[in-house]
Amino acid sequence: MSSSTTPGLTRFNAADVSEAQAALHEVCASEAWGSKILAQRPYADTEALFAASDAAMAELTADDLAEAMAGHPPIGRPKPGDPTSSREQRGMAGASDELKAEMLELNLAYQERFGHVFLICATGLTAEQMRDAVRNRIDNAPEHEREIVRGELVKINRIRLTRLAEGDAA
Repeated sequence: MSSSTTPGLTRFNAADVSEAQAALHEVCASEAWGSKILAQRPYADTEALFAASDAAMAELTADDLAEAMAGHPPIGRPKPGDPTSSREQRGMAGASDELKAEMLELNLAYQERFGHVFLICATGLTAEQMRDAVRNRIDNAPEHEREIVRGELVKINRIRLTRLAEGDAA
């Protein structure tokens, strides 16, 4: 990304606290993450925003991560009326009924094992790739899986922050 400030980033830097908090909550549901990002405004460029986001994500506790994950619907079941989750999970849209049913079963098994939704940066992935990922990760140790989830949240946040910085709220 360029080193100049984008129109969306300029708006974010200048927004009042409640408006900026709301924008950040759309990126990530963790209040701790949002507070850390908010406290470091203004950002010189998108790379500075990414660096702050990545650092804030690295510092999140297990409870903070759980709060962040709670903002994500299960794969294959985007929130009705939420263009962000629908866009990010586009790869599931053309999946067969059998694959959708298998994903539902895998999501439930994963959630039972780990106590939270299966989280993956789904942007650009096919339904088969998402299914294979949950199959591969379901046997992970909880501590290992938590760090994978943290990495997936970093990727998701960067995609969403790019949209915010470019001024594309839709």
